[in-house]
Amino acid sequence: MGVRERRETVLTVIIEDYITGAVPVASKAIVERYSLQVSPATIRNDTAYLEQEGYIIHPHHSAGSVPTDKAYRYYVESIGEEIELSPAEQHLIHQISQEAKEELAQWLKTVAALLARLVHNLVVITTPKATRCRFKHLDLVALQDFMALLIVVLYESKVRRQVLSFNKKVSQDELTNLANKLTFLYAGMTSSEILAKKGGLSAEESQISECLAAMIAAEDKLEYGEPYLEGLRLLLSQPEFTNSPRMLSILEVLEGEDWLRNIFCQKFSKRGMKVVIGGENPEPALQDLSLIASQYGVPDKASGIVGVIGPKRMDYAKAISSLTCFSTLLSNSVVEYT
Repeated sequence: MGVRERRETVLTVIIEDYITGAVPVASKAIVERYSLQVSPATIRNDTAYLEQEGYIIHPHHSAGSVPTDKAYRYYVESIGEEIELSPAEQHLIHQISQEAKEELAQWLKTVAALLARLVHNLVVITTPKATRCRFKHLDLVALQDFMALLIVVLYESKVRRQVLSFNKKVSQDELTNLANKLTFLYAGMTSSEILAKKGGLSAEESQISECLAAMIAAEDKLEYGEPYLEGLRLLLSQPEFTNSPRMLSILEVLEGEDWLRNIFCQKFSKRGMKVVIGGENPEPALQDLSLIASQYGVPDKASGIVGVIGPKRMDYAKAISSLTCFSTLLSNSVVEYT
């Protein structure tokens, strides 16, 4: 084994041991656990070189080695695409893929919960967002003599509601007829197509049509679908964050949406994956964390994001293989809704 290859092996050992144990890795432990056929002094020289190159640090003079962001980036880039989940994990994912998805939001929450359990970290899934939202059907429910609830169903299983006030009394039978007529008239249309076709309608039909078009246009302006977070307790249970004063600022950021918007601003790799490690995150409060995110969906039709958020020493191989599997599962579900 050459010097370069040995140093790469030592670095990988340090990273994987730290991922598993969350404690600095001593040179003596490397010699004892791994048959590198070299002396402890040689390993100490290798770790000194790795520290000089910025791949590891020593929290204290006598402490072992801790990987840096640069080391994790090296490790992520070295992970092959052939990593697979265990048969038991694949069976769990297959089971969830067979579940009914009539209620997409609840199904996505179930998917997020299972993924969080597999990677033992926080998971975010956004509902699939269409490039251009299309109308599916609507219902009108009488509330009072002059008021009704407009329920709009879009493709990708999105449901939106709005209260309408009319200038005259409208019975439930009349509302049902209006809903049936407009559903037949506008099925499959975008906001602009609805506005272009709304001529020759009654006052109530025009009012509903304009409201419908405005609701769809508002959906088109959104950068991403509704996000679901699962596994926050798993993230908080990691040793890095137990009783950590930094967790308050992390939670404050995660409760907002700017951090999620930053994900969408960055380019994904050719395989639809992005990995943001520590200081690479533009949000200072999240620089103790790493984020792995994958796109899912149907190109030019509808897409969403599924991601894992955890400490910088998260199990990147497990997270990447899990996301690859789940993004395929979610993409297949989008096909059913488009």
